[in-house]
Amino acid sequence: MLKFEEYLADFTNTVNILDFIINMVVATLLSLLVKWFYVKYAKSFSNRERFAVIFVPMALATLLIITVVQASIALSLGLVGALSIVRFRAAIKEPEELTYIFLIIGIGLTCGANKPLLAIIALAFILPLIYFNSNVVTKTYKAKNRLLVNVKSKSLDVNGITSALSKSCEYLELKRVEDNANGLLVSFLAKCDTIEKVNELTLELKKLDSNVNINLMDQPEMVL
Repeated sequence: MLKFEEYLADFTNTVNILDFIINMVVATLLSLLVKWFYVKYAKSFSNRERFAVIFVPMALATLLIITVVQASIALSLGLVGALSIVRFRAAIKEPEELTYIFLIIGIGLTCGANKPLLAIIALAFILPLIYFNSNVVTKTYKAKNRLLVNVKSKSLDVNGITSALSKSCEYLELKRVEDNANGLLVSFLAKCDTIEKVNELTLELKKLDSNVNINLMDQPEMVL
């Protein structure tokens, strides 16, 4: 009984229970806000809702670790040793996902350091900045009418393919030519203003070679 009272006294001296609860509530709410923002406004092609599930537990786990570590020097040294052994691997496919992970970890670190107000202020500045950068700035150079066109044919030559594409494309730039036993493979950077133009492009090539293989890929970041 005496040991338990000593442990309780030591715990209350190092960790303020009320502050810890407040920090957990703030971290949870901020993580949910980041989760909502990520699902609604992120440009990632992965399953955003599935990826965002980890945000709240990650923030709370970081908060817990920082709270315990700052209350004990011995535990902080032990954590350094543990992290040198354990390797964390995550399938991060896009830089945007890494940005949000660091943001969640930052929330956990700040709340774990008993500075929830700092986390709120920082998030109020960071989220609008992310929105402005991804939805306003990028629109100045992105467009939906720019394509990478790959054409594979056994009967057409470069001039024939170029002439057919020129009828439907406002801009056409030859990027790659590969001629082998399987046929001719030609790649272009192209600009087509409408879906009708894209349809005309494929029809023109089909007229010249019914067995032609056409691959079109949207390239919004492409600068012409």
